[in-house]
Amino acid sequence: MKATIICIGNRFVTADAAGPAVYDRLQQLALPEHVEVIDGGLQGLNLLPLLERGGRVVFVDAVRGFAEPGTLVVLDGAEVAATEGGEHFGHEAGLRYLLTILPKVCDGTLPEEIALVGIEGAWSPSLIDQAAGVSVRLAVNGLQGCR
Repeated sequence: MKATIICIGNRFVTADAAGPAVYDRLQQLALPEHVEVIDGGLQGLNLLPLLERGGRVVFVDAVRGFAEPGTLVVLDGAEVAATEGGEHFGHEAGLRYLLTILPKVCDGTLPEEIALVGIEGAWSPSLIDQAAGVSVRLAVNGLQGCR
């Protein structure tokens, strides 16, 4: 199955730079041919066309309020979309809104599976390595293979 890993965040704001740090780490790895890695930055709704190609989509982003600082959380797309308010994500809950609006505006093929690798709180190089590994496993095996 075709898979896309989209790393989101602001590399110039330390508290929001986990996604871009994972993107940089993934660029150093040999990935399966069917896995594409994208630096989603702060594109918000501009990411919609990337979600209209079917396959599996894995987001990587900084989160807060899901777990202890310095840990990873893995959520499926429905869990992200169902999250109340914007307290768990930066960018005024942009990812939650993106996933909520996607089925209403999709002109292409909806993803078969959506997951989020959330990096809670301050991050370290080892946590970035861990997030990169989890992201690739999710892209290749899906949620069933990683939970």
